[in-house]
Amino acid sequence: MDFNVKKLASDAGVFFTRAMQFTEEKLGQAEKTELDPHLENLITRADGTKNWTEKILRQTEVLLQPNPIDHTGARIEEFIYDKLDKKLPSRMTNAELLGQYMLDAAKEFGPGTPYGSTLIIVGEYQVRLGGAEREFLQTSAASFLTPLRNFLEGDWRTISKERRLLENRRLDLDICKARVKKAKQAEAKAAAAPDFQETRPRNYVLSASASALLSEEVDKAEHELRVAQTEFDRQAEVTRLLLEGISSTHLNHLRCLQDFAEAQATYYAQCHHYMHELQRELSRHANAVGAPNSSAAVCPSPVSAAFLSGPPPPGATVSSSSSSQKPSTLAMEQTPFPVTGTRKAKVLYDYDAHDVSELSLLADELITVYTVPGMDPDWLVGERGNEKGKVPVTYLELLS
Repeated sequence: MDFNVKKLASDAGVFFTRAMQFTEEKLGQAEKTELDPHLENLITRADGTKNWTEKILRQTEVLLQPNPIDHTGARIEEFIYDKLDKKLPSRMTNAELLGQYMLDAAKEFGPGTPYGSTLIIVGEYQVRLGGAEREFLQTSAASFLTPLRNFLEGDWRTISKERRLLENRRLDLDICKARVKKAKQAEAKAAAAPDFQETRPRNYVLSASASALLSEEVDKAEHELRVAQTEFDRQAEVTRLLLEGISSTHLNHLRCLQDFAEAQATYYAQCHHYMHELQRELSRHANAVGAPNSSAAVCPSPVSAAFLSGPPPPGATVSSSSSSQKPSTLAMEQTPFPVTGTRKAKVLYDYDAHDVSELSLLADELITVYTVPGMDPDWLVGERGNEKGKVPVTYLELLS
């Protein structure tokens, strides 16, 4: 084993000297070189970026994986597969597991029984919800969590390393400044001493020799100061360039944040679609088996249009199931509705009529709508040319 005692002793001496300088600065007994204000601002901004990135990352992980035990296990599993350079296997979500249990229970209770057939319906939609959740988790991890984690584990470590090196260069610079100051003070004190040239010639020779040594010590200290100043300036420039890269990091995280919000919107739109489909299926199934209507088997009224500010993401279709509450055997054209005030409305997204009393809609088209006495407030009567039928309010934007 190659053990360099001299290097170890030298490093220990440098460490001790820096520690002494740092302590004296904290106690106000030594001067401290202040960094450039621009560099100080960059450091403050970088620290804020690091701290808030850590908080956002941790809270997003909690949002995506609420159970701390599952979260810890998932991170350990992800770490192991990453070290083995293998693809992490897809895990079943809780909703998928619940759906599978329901399907297995339906097999035992009998798929032909009311309970068993209902378990199958609910179980299948739970599996769909779980699949949407798993896709959301995978997309969020790849597009949002991974870039944030890469910044903390990669770029920030490099920045931290260079900042520590800059702090060491600053301490070395201040140590050299202190040495120059002490050397000059000693030289000035020696120059002001009484002259022993006439009475004590031997002491004069000694004094001249000491003065030469002090002058040489000043020159050496000034040379070390120039070297330390150069190294400090170089390291300050390197650190500044790295810290200015935080702006690029913000832009990258901005794109990642937009991707995360888009994935979240897609996931919630899919859940909304699946739950409306599930409620309609339960309502149809209850009518088919002759089960009494209950609040759980009837689709609720559509959500107020005030809560829907935009169309769903591409690929997500939205269906309304309120028509199952009040099935009608007559076509809308055969039922006279007294007009109580017509308005123009823009269709937000496509809607497929579930029976002849409803009107199918296409996104972005303009129709005329009005209401009638006693009509469900979540529905309006829509007219498009010679066509007329009920339309859900949630699919419309009233213009006048």
